[in-house]
Amino acid sequence: MVRDAHLVGSVNQATAEATFRAAAGALGALAPRLPDGEVGERFHWMLFQGKRLEATPGLVRVDMDPILHEGFDLRPLILDGTVEAAELQVPALGYAEAALESYAVFARLKAEGVIPEATRFQVCLPSPLAPVTSFVAASLRAAVLPAYEAALIREVEAISAAIPADQLAIQIDLATEFGYIEGVSMGGGALEPFFAAEGASPQQIAAAAAALALPLAASVPAGVQLGFHLCYGDVGEKHFVEPMTAGHLATVAQALSDGAGRPVDWIHLPVPIERDDAAYFAPLARLTLQEGTRLFLGAVHHEDGVDGARRRLAAAAPALAEAGITEFGVGTECGFGRGPAERTEPLMRLHAEVIAGA
Repeated sequence: MVRDAHLVGSVNQATAEATFRAAAGALGALAPRLPDGEVGERFHWMLFQGKRLEATPGLVRVDMDPILHEGFDLRPLILDGTVEAAELQVPALGYAEAALESYAVFARLKAEGVIPEATRFQVCLPSPLAPVTSFVAASLRAAVLPAYEAALIREVEAISAAIPADQLAIQIDLATEFGYIEGVSMGGGALEPFFAAEGASPQQIAAAAAALALPLAASVPAGVQLGFHLCYGDVGEKHFVEPMTAGHLATVAQALSDGAGRPVDWIHLPVPIERDDAAYFAPLARLTLQEGTRLFLGAVHHEDGVDGARRRLAAAAPALAEAGITEFGVGTECGFGRGPAERTEPLMRLHAEVIAGA
C-alpha cells in the first residue's frame, strides 16, 4: 500500500513561505514533514559550505585560480601551518541559523491553519563526508573530518534547543558516499575511500561510509524524528553514475538502520527513471528495517508522471513484499530545487496523484 509523500529537501521557490504554502496546498496531510526548500545560499545543496570551511582558522584555499560552479569556489582547502588538524575549530555552518528563521514561518503558517497540525518541520543536513570530500584536499580529509563532524553536531544541538522536539524532523543526506562506493571521479580523479581498509570491497566501503554518518545521527535528540536520504547525485538532473541495481542502496540503508542506536523514522531511496524492472529492486528483498521506519521510493518523475511511477512501484512490490514491507511512500529521486520554478506545484500534485492511484 502506498502511503505518504516525501519531499527530499530542495524546492525551486524564492522563499520558505512559498515552499510551505505550495507543499501544504498540494499535499496536505499526505506529507508528514515539510522542508523549507533549501532557499538562499543552500540552493545547491551543501556547496555553500566551502565558504564556511574557508573561514576556519588554519585552513586556506590552494593558491590557484578559482574553480567556479554556480558561483561557488571548489578549490580545495589545505592546512596553512598555523593550526594542527586535530585543533581545528570550524565556525557556525549556517544550518541552525536558516532552520530557526524558517521554523518561525512554519510555526506561523501552522497557527494560521495553512499547514496541517500533525506536520513536522524538516531540516536537511549533509553527511560530514560530503563537504569534506568536496572542499578538503584528499590527503587531509581523514584529519579534517572530525572537526567538521563536530561543527555539524553543534548545528543539530542548536536546532534542537530552539525547536520543540514534537515539531522537528532531521534528515541526513548521503550522496557523496555512493561516489566512493562506485569508485567514480567527482572531478579530481576516482575517489579513494580513506575511511575503509585498503582493498575493501564495494560492500565493505558502503558499510564504512554509512558508519561515518552515525555520530551525527546519534546527536539527534529523542522525540525528534530522524531520516536519511540516499542519493546518486543531481547535477543537471542526472546522476553521477547510474546504479546497476539498488544493491548498494540496500547495504547503506541496512547499516544505517542497524547502527543508528535510536529510531529511524524514514529512509528515502532513488529510483532511476528507466528502471521499471524487477532486477533493479531485487536487493531490497533483504532489507530488515526497524519497525516503524517508513521506506520512501523516489519513483516520481515529472517526465512520465503517474504511469511511469506506477510501473516502477509495481516492479518494486515483489522485493518489498519479500522484505515484509507492505506500506511505503513515494517521492522524487532527489530534490527539485534546480528545476524550473513552474514545475514545482504540478510535481507536488503528482505525488498525490500517484498515491491516489496506486
